[in-house]
This record gives sequence, C-alpha cells and structure tokens, in this order.
Amino acid sequence: MMVKLVGFFMVVAVAKSLGNKCDVPPEFWCGSEKVARHCQVTKQCHRYYEPNADKVRFALYYESMCPGCRDFFRTQLTKTFTALKDIMDLTLVPYGNAWEKKESSGRWNFTCQHGEDECVGNLIETCAIHLLKNISVYFPFISCIEHDEFGTPQFSAKKCAKQQGIDIQPIMDCSTSSLGNSLEHQMALKTEALNPPHEYVPWVTLNGVHTEDIQKKAEGDLTALVCDTYKGSSKPAACNKKTGLHHSRRKL
Repeated sequence: MMVKLVGFFMVVAVAKSLGNKCDVPPEFWCGSEKVARHCQVTKQCHRYYEPNADKVRFALYYESMCPGCRDFFRTQLTKTFTALKDIMDLTLVPYGNAWEKKESSGRWNFTCQHGEDECVGNLIETCAIHLLKNISVYFPFISCIEHDEFGTPQFSAKKCAKQQGIDIQPIMDCSTSSLGNSLEHQMALKTEALNPPHEYVPWVTLNGVHTEDIQKKAEGDLTALVCDTYKGSSKPAACNKKTGLHHSRRKL
C-alpha cells in the first residue's frame, strides 16, 4: 500500500510539473486507461501505480559472425529491444554452432563455424555481458558490433566501445584470460542444454520455449511477437505500430 501511495504522489507531482490541467480529481487519474490518457499521465500511471505484469523472457542463441544472426540484430532485435526494453527480459548467448574440447591444462578449446575470428567475437561479447552487467550498457555495445559487417570483431569492438564511452581494455583482457574461457564454457553449456536442441542459428526461445512458430514470428516481426505475448494492460507505444515482415537468413 505504501508503494502505491508513493507512486500516486509521484504521478501527481510529475503531472503538475508539466502543467497538467485535467478536470478529473487526481485520486481517479489512474483508475482507468481512458482517464489516464485524458489527464496525460498514462506513462506515469503504468510505471508507478498499476501492478506490473511479468516481462516477456526472450533469449537469442547466436554466433558473432553468422550472417543470419547479424541480420536478426539489424532487422528485428535492436529496434524491438530499444522500443520494448521495459517489458522484455532479454538474454544473449554468444556461442551458436561452435564446439569445445577440454585441454590437458583444463582450458577449453573452442572451434567456431566461421573461423577463429568468430571465436574471438563470441569471447568479447561474453566478457562484455559479464563485465558491463547492465543490459542497457552492453546491449548497445554488442548490437553495434553485430551491425558492423566488414570489420573483424576486435576492430568492431574497439570502434563501438569508443563510440559509446566504454573502456574496452578490461573486455579485451577478459577475452584472452582464464575467466573469459570459463565464461564462454558457460555459454556452451547453456546452448547444449536447449530442449529441443538447436538446429541452426539464430535460435530463439520465448518464455523458455522454442517452436518453429515462435521462430518464424520472431524472424518476421519480433515487436509484434513480444507485444502479443506481454500480458500487461498498458503496453508501450511501439505495440500500436505494425511492422513489415522480414525473412531472416538462418545458418545451419
């Protein structure tokens, strides 16, 4: 109850600071979406007063230099997460179709579908997730790398870090360390634990589930898929917009 009261007073304070001249008493502003829209406090009511629905859990299993994975970032994931991050719980797993073998030293040796550079890219992105921790920081960084079609992962990472004010050195150090090696092994375990097992990349799960229908919808219009899955009564503005279908390129 205390949380709701604090939230209510914040709604009122924000509205008054914006010069709100609503003719409805403040105690009714968040009583319905219609009144909230009329009083121009829809966003505030959703954030502070209305019970929150569970976020949509979306996971992407991919590899750093896969053309289809990069295409998915460019055409679906980046714009969707940017618009819907308030209702999305996004997990990135950079490993894909790689395989691993444990050496006598205890380190893992990774072999990647698109060569050594892809293994380096996977490690850089895995270390970024671990070190930066906040997805609002590491997602734009990883997305920037995946949007760069022509540079090596090392070059793209340095360029993207500079653009976003991220210290790249700890990430690069991690990518060649025993820590990075162990972290990438954890990505391998997550990928190998998929049920059903992945058959291609990009491979997605929605609230822990993978089906061909979910995959096709994610590749065609991820924004619509997340919006339709979210059970909250108040959805982001992007959910009111329709986007065109796009056919992603998978890599077996």
